[in-house]
Formats: sequence, C-alpha cells, structure tokens
Amino acid sequence: MEKNTKERALFATKFGAIAATVGSSVGLGNIWRFPYEAGVHGGGAFLLCYMMCVLLLGIPVLCAEYCMGRGTRSNVFGAYKKLAPKGKWHLSGYIGIFASFMIISFYSVVAGWTMEYCISSLFGQLDFSDPVAGHNQFLVLTTGWRPVLWTVIFLAANFAVLSGGVTKGIEKMSNIMMPILFVILIAFCIYSCFLPGFKEGAKFLFAPDFRQITPSVLLGALGQAFFSMSLGLGCMMTYASYFSKSTRLGRTAVISSLLDSSVAIFAGLIIFPAVFSFGLSPEAGPTLVFEVLPNIFSHLPAGMFWSTLFFLLLFIASITSTVSMSEISISFFCDEKKMSRKKSTLLSAVIALAGGLLCALSFGPLQDFKICGMTFFGLFDYVSSNICLPVGGFICSVFVGWFVDKKFLKDQFTDDGLYKFRWLGPLRFALRYICPVAILLIFLNSLGII
Repeated sequence: MEKNTKERALFATKFGAIAATVGSSVGLGNIWRFPYEAGVHGGGAFLLCYMMCVLLLGIPVLCAEYCMGRGTRSNVFGAYKKLAPKGKWHLSGYIGIFASFMIISFYSVVAGWTMEYCISSLFGQLDFSDPVAGHNQFLVLTTGWRPVLWTVIFLAANFAVLSGGVTKGIEKMSNIMMPILFVILIAFCIYSCFLPGFKEGAKFLFAPDFRQITPSVLLGALGQAFFSMSLGLGCMMTYASYFSKSTRLGRTAVISSLLDSSVAIFAGLIIFPAVFSFGLSPEAGPTLVFEVLPNIFSHLPAGMFWSTLFFLLLFIASITSTVSMSEISISFFCDEKKMSRKKSTLLSAVIALAGGLLCALSFGPLQDFKICGMTFFGLFDYVSSNICLPVGGFICSVFVGWFVDKKFLKDQFTDDGLYKFRWLGPLRFALRYICPVAILLIFLNSLGII
C-alpha cells in the first residue's frame, strides 16, 4: 500500500500532522456548540457523558479513518476502492464528499459572521449594552445581503490556504494558527479565573449531578462527540493519507482526541464563569456566542479587546475546519479524476461558493424559499449533520471492524511490527459492536425516532 508515497504529498513533521488533524476537529462545534449543549444538558453530567463517548466512540472511529487513509494513501473514495475492489463500499465515499460541500456551505456563513463580529468589535462598532440592542444588532449583522459579502471573503481566505497545497498551505497554516488558538484559549481561561462567577461556572461544568444523566443527555453527548471530531466525513481519512510512515496512528489518535476535547472544556471554562458572573442562563442556546457573550464583554474591563480576541478565536477554529473539509473533495478530484491540484482547488471553491451563497441568502432574499419547511441553510445543516455524518461513520466502523483484514490493521498500528500495539483486540471489538450501535442511536435520535 506504500507504493504511492513518493507521488503523494506528506506532512513534513509530526507536529504538523497533529496540528492539522486537531485543527480539522477543532471548530465551531467545540467553542460554539459544546457550551450550549452542556448548558442545556446539565453541565457536568453532559461533560462526563461526552468524555466517555470520546473514549468509546470517537477514538476507535478516528483510528479506523487513520488506518484507511494512511494504509491506502488515498482519498475517501479511493480508500474503500483499494481495500475492497470487488465490492461497492467505495460508493460510500460520495457521502463524505457530498456532506463536506453542504457543511462548508452553511459553516462558511457562520464563519463569515465571526469575521464581521471580530472587525466590528475591533473598531468599537458592537453595541450589546442591553439584550434588546444586542438582538437587533445581531439581526442587522446576519440578515439581508451582508452575510453574502462575508461568506465570499471567508471562502476566499479558505481558497488562499488550500492553494498552497498540503505542506505550504494546510500544514503551514496549522503550525501557525493552532498554537495561537491555544494561547488565546489559555489567556481567556486565566482571565475567567478572576471573574466573580468562576467557582459557580467551574462547579456547573465539572461537578456532575448523576440524576441528570438521562437517555437524551447520553444521545446528545454521542452526537456532540461525533460532530466535534469531524467523524464520518472522511476528513481524517484524507489527512491520514498525508501521514508519513513514522506517524504512530494510535498515539496520534489519542493526542488529537484529547486536544480536541480540551478545547471544548476550555470553551466551557471561558463561557460559564462569564455567564454566571452576570446572572445569565447557561441554557441560552445558539445565541450564547453571538448575543449573550458580546453583552458580557461590553460590561468587562477592556471588553472590546476580549471581544475581538474571542471572535478571532472563532475565526481560527472555523478556517482550520473548512480547510480540512475542502481537502476531501480536492483529494478526490486529484486522485480519481486526475485533475491538477490547482484545478481541483478551484473547482472545489466554486462548488462551495455556490452552496455558500444559497445559505447566506437564506437570511435575506431567499428566507421564504423553503424545502421540506427548511431554508437552504437549515436543509444543508440537517442533511449533513443528522444523516450523512452518522451514515458515513457507521459504514466506516462496520467496514474496518468486519471486512478489513486483521493483518492490515496490525501492520498499520505497529508500523509493520516495529512497535507494539496492545489495543488491537479492544479496537476491533469497539468497531464491530460498540460504535455501530452508538452511531445508530445517534442517527435514530437525529431523525426523531427515539
């Protein structure tokens, strides 16, 4: 399986490989979605369930994607095709490619909001002195034609990174932005320690009330772990195809998962103390980031600085994620359609732009145009997150657990016997039995069946 190594770009360093994969996982799902999911589901109870799901579901499926990607040196479509040339498994690769375009489309709109908020905050143009004024400004900044402009700007930045290729584009960006992201997170956490509501916020996040662990909390934690780690799309499979032979897959999976989870925890430590300091509700939902937090920042010393820094944090998290999602289709066009990197990147950008414009216009001229009762933004979000991701993850788990040769797995995780890997048995068991059942529950829950 290593014969294509010389022809395929590889990450230049182990740090670059980890930075890129963590950057792919870390996104709005960690900093935006995790706090309000934790807020709605009881804080500590949700965090405990979430960490269990990362260990039992996230790491095994991540290992499966790493194994397929590095072992085949191929894109999500080609990986299945190489490992099962006589079957139809490769058709599932289209799910990841299709879903990646939909996610980039609506994700770029929200990322565009973060860019505008960051710049508006920098120049002191955000007025969230009271909830009514904040909500009105949120509507001004996120509706009409304004989101179109910022969506285009964000996708242009995304294209600029991808045009540099794997090492000079993706890896270079990750090596710079991920350390900055963690420095900003740590700075916020230190600042939160001095807020009057820090103890209350920390207690809410870290002291679980076991009575609140209900089936809905467990399913919410399963879905968050799955969404946060970008599983089921083929992002990690694609990035793993750029891993060098010396990359320890098991160790990299554990490190990436822990760093990804730490970002979510840091986000909780930033947001909940601030929320409790001002007597607000941790159950504010999606408005927590774009309305509640700006209101809090407006009452803090040097609030403009912290507000700008926070939305810069969101922007970094957004672009590292969309770059990885874009790479799914770019790799496919290069490998399967034999297109040049330049043409593949341009084609991917054009498709993403078309979808992004539809989603951006969902808050303006196209807000009354609905399919199955949903705008383009809502439809793309629902289909990709609730259908494509669980289905893609289920197929990957079953395929690696039941159909991929055990020797192939062993060779990948031991580097052809160079290292010991004692977790192969538990890993296969999880992929065969635990992960498919858990993912099926996520899928049925997302459809409202359970």
